[in-house]
Amino acid sequence: MKIVVLDGYTLNPGDLSWGALQSLGECVIYERTPAAQVVERCQGAGAVLTNKVVFSAEVLDQLPELRYIGVTATGYNVVALEEVRRCGITVTNVPGYSTASVAQMVFALVLELTQQVGHHDHLVRQGRWSASPDFCFWDRGLTELDGRIMGVVGYGQIGRAVCRIAAAFGMEVLVHTAHPKKYGEREDVTFVALDALFARADVISLHCPLTPQTERLVDEERLAAMKKTALLINTGRGPLVDEVALATALNRGDIAGAGLDVLSSEPPATDNPLLAAKNCFITPHIAWATRESRQRLLDITVGNLAAFLRGEAVNIVS
Repeated sequence: MKIVVLDGYTLNPGDLSWGALQSLGECVIYERTPAAQVVERCQGAGAVLTNKVVFSAEVLDQLPELRYIGVTATGYNVVALEEVRRCGITVTNVPGYSTASVAQMVFALVLELTQQVGHHDHLVRQGRWSASPDFCFWDRGLTELDGRIMGVVGYGQIGRAVCRIAAAFGMEVLVHTAHPKKYGEREDVTFVALDALFARADVISLHCPLTPQTERLVDEERLAAMKKTALLINTGRGPLVDEVALATALNRGDIAGAGLDVLSSEPPATDNPLLAAKNCFITPHIAWATRESRQRLLDITVGNLAAFLRGEAVNIVS
């Protein structure tokens, strides 16, 4: 079977091996694929791997030999599911591969906001410590997490991992989930309504799926409900946050800071208001991208395709 990888660079920029995938058949690997070249590059392929390349109904109609699409991510909204069902194409995804790495990034952002590590490193290199009359100095407030309240929106694998780490820091943990009864009574977290979580938490971390109901979940009203000392962390999906409202809240001092690994449009436009917002740390969608996480992603991706070829498909989304 001919296998085509349409956008392999972010998964494997050169530090991993494609060998296991190449052992499954004739394999053609592209670092990136413009939309105009998708059909051409997929001609004759029985299996295609994609991360961000979109498979619309129009594209699928032009690929009669295609039998399998492996999405190299957990989310699979790049594929027109109704159309693949009509065409008899199997689609798989990769759940759970980045849990540890994303939870780690949550606290990298939290600690940057509370300890101001990058800022003070910059001041040291400017000579401020050398010129100080004291053995130490700081020019921004530093915050201890112990005893603070962590609010986690969403209680999937990543949300639960964030809760465990927060508890290890000595934080009280509040959780909002659409299905709290599913988890029963727990001693380590307290399930609360969303509005209560936004009002009480010192740190709020978003881990819910992006749906029509959760788009712009963090809007002007919810930002206004937060403590002025509170921090917002988003490593989930960019559109969960109304970015104009967040930039306004940060610039007015309505909340203390934000740490974002995702934005509504990626890469962002140069006029995105968050790029100039006060006390807003933005990383370029790298929470998932540790080498260990990408190796798991590649291993599961290859395993998904191998299982399909054996007639034992796993991780099927359609």
